[in-house]
Amino acid sequence: QVRLVESGGGVVQPGGSLRLSCAASGRAFKNFAAAWFRQAPGEEREFVATISRGGGNTDYGDSVEGRFTISRDNNMNTVSLQLNSLKPEDTAVYYCAARRAILTAPLTTQPESYDYWGQGTQVTVSS
Repeated sequence: QVRLVESGGGVVQPGGSLRLSCAASGRAFKNFAAAWFRQAPGEEREFVATISRGGGNTDYGDSVEGRFTISRDNNMNTVSLQLNSLKPEDTAVYYCAARRAILTAPLTTQPESYDYWGQGTQVTVSS
């Protein structure tokens, strides 16, 4: 079992930045691939970014590519998401997710592939 707790959300003006963090507790987090998803009101959950167990491989959704950066620190059991050049359409609840993965597992962008989820943190981009 892995428990995930997100933090770092808030209200920011367009063009601004935020850094989200996800703290993991429970089983050895280094054995889990991780990801960030987001969900706006009335919308389906959207893939944002994913990172492999060791942090060497990453993938991003088209709408955030070049603006967001995912990273992890397996010593601290954390996964972070740096959000730059924020736009009003980035407004959503952001969720951290994790799944147990072998070392060579390919990245996946499908939310149904992830077994563990945090409670979410709200990001609002507004002037």
